[in-house]
Amino acid sequence: MASIDKNGVLAGKVAVITGASRGIGEAIALRYAMEGARVVVSARTVEEGDHILPGSINSVVKKITDAGGEAAAVRCDLALPEHRENLIKETVDRFGPVDILVNNAAVTYFTPVTEFTEKRYKLMMEVQVYGCFHLAQLVLPSMRERKSGWILNISSHAALHPEPANPGGGGTVYGMCKAALERFTTGLAQEVYNDGIGVNVISPGLVATPGVLHHRLVTDDTPEERITPVEHMSEACLRLVHGDPKETTGKITYAADMLRDYDLAPAELIG
Repeated sequence: MASIDKNGVLAGKVAVITGASRGIGEAIALRYAMEGARVVVSARTVEEGDHILPGSINSVVKKITDAGGEAAAVRCDLALPEHRENLIKETVDRFGPVDILVNNAAVTYFTPVTEFTEKRYKLMMEVQVYGCFHLAQLVLPSMRERKSGWILNISSHAALHPEPANPGGGGTVYGMCKAALERFTTGLAQEVYNDGIGVNVISPGLVATPGVLHHRLVTDDTPEERITPVEHMSEACLRLVHGDPKETTGKITYAADMLRDYDLAPAELIG
């Protein structure tokens, strides 16, 4: 049965997860809390019913605290710099310096280039690229001072170059954002290699999250073997934020590859 291990591999660590009101972000928050981390659950959706999709940061925090873990909810609109700054400030005030930052939040529009508006383009770049960059800037000074820390960015297979002849369309800007995030990851990993900080990026595969279902990226016709259980992603994300950062940094990896390469057994999640 799933439970909190206060002496787990993340015991005493402070973790911030963005986009954690549902889906992959929620699963990561639950899994980190199960290993003893004090988790800050962040997103725009505070209460159930605030968003068209189910899930909220208060609901995720309740799952963690009801199981005996430590967590706090901090509302953050990643499109706003003052919200990003407040997220880190509230985390430090509540739990102390950030040990783990997971950049998971995304805002996504699947629209062909000829129909894409400047407003939506800038919003996607702000949330999925610059927002991650800015949050890293906010946590890195303390991590460098303590010679310890992890930054994990959540990408997508959309970052891979598509074949021109394959049917599709509408994902160009999304792919641009994720490709930029992957290059940011490897560059930053190089910059902080000697500072005791690990920086990695991982793609989940096709996880049937509320957002994925909303965009109809998974349908009744999708073969079951193509769908990645969210527990696989959360287990892979746990492995990427502990251990020796010099041995586990600069990775551009995938949930299935992490499970295979590290012989991981996905844990059942609390809640």
